[in-house]
Amino acid sequence: MNKPKINIQDLNLYYGKQHILKNINTIIPERQITVIMGPSGCGKTTLMKSLNRLTDLTPDCSVSGKIMIDGQNILNTTEDITKIRKKMGLLAQRPYPLPMSIYNNVAYGLRISGRKKRRFLDKRVEHYLRQVNLWNEVKDRLKEPAGTLSIGQQQRLCLARGLAVDPEIILADEPTSALDPISSQTIEEKFKELKNQFTIVMVTHILRQAKRIADYVIFMYLGEIIEQGPAKDFFENPQEEITKDYLKGLFY
Repeated sequence: MNKPKINIQDLNLYYGKQHILKNINTIIPERQITVIMGPSGCGKTTLMKSLNRLTDLTPDCSVSGKIMIDGQNILNTTEDITKIRKKMGLLAQRPYPLPMSIYNNVAYGLRISGRKKRRFLDKRVEHYLRQVNLWNEVKDRLKEPAGTLSIGQQQRLCLARGLAVDPEIILADEPTSALDPISSQTIEEKFKELKNQFTIVMVTHILRQAKRIADYVIFMYLGEIIEQGPAKDFFENPQEEITKDYLKGLFY
C-alpha cells in the first residue's frame, strides 16, 4: 500500500444529538483509489464531506478527533478553510456545471487564482478537457452553454473544472449514479488514469464498480467502519460476518 495521504483518528461527528460518525480510524493511501462503501444511511457521504469540512455547512454539527492531511490536522488549524478545500476537487452525484459556457466552466478556477491571460487560458482549458476525454467532443462548441451537454459530458466537464484548480485529492460522491453505462465506464477509466497523479476517494454503493476500480476499501455500517483493507483482501477474504452478508447482497 502507498504511504498515507490522509490519516483519520478517533473521528466522531454529530448533527445535533444524532451520532453520525462513530470513532472513525482509517488511513487513505496516496495516489490510489479508496472506495467507501456500505448501505444507505451508513455515513459514507458524511465521512467524505468531512475531509474538506463541507460538514461545517450543516447547522448544529459538532466534530471531534483528527483528520490529518499531509501531517496537518484540518479540524484544528488556523489556515483558511478555502485553502484546504482547494486541495480537493469534488464530483457530486449529479453534475452541476456553472451557468456559463463550456469554456468558462473550466477557465473559472484558473481566473479566480489570478491566471487571466487569454493564450494561457486557451491552452489550459484544452489541457483539462483533453484530460477528461472531452476535448474532441466540444472543441467546436466551447462558447455554448454547459447545460447543452449530455449528463455524461457534464460530469466530465465538472471533473475538468475540478482538476483546473490543481487539487491533490479528488472526492467523488457516487459520481456515476446518474450516468448511463458507457458514461460510467468513461469516468471509471479516467479515475484509473488520474490516480497516477491524484489521491481519489470515492463513495459508491455499486459492488461491481468497487471491484473494478478500488485499490483500498472502507466498509461502513451504522456510522462505524466495520472492515477496511486492500481491495483484493477485502473482496476475496472478508473477515467480518456483516461484511460477508453485504458482499453476498443480503442487504443494501
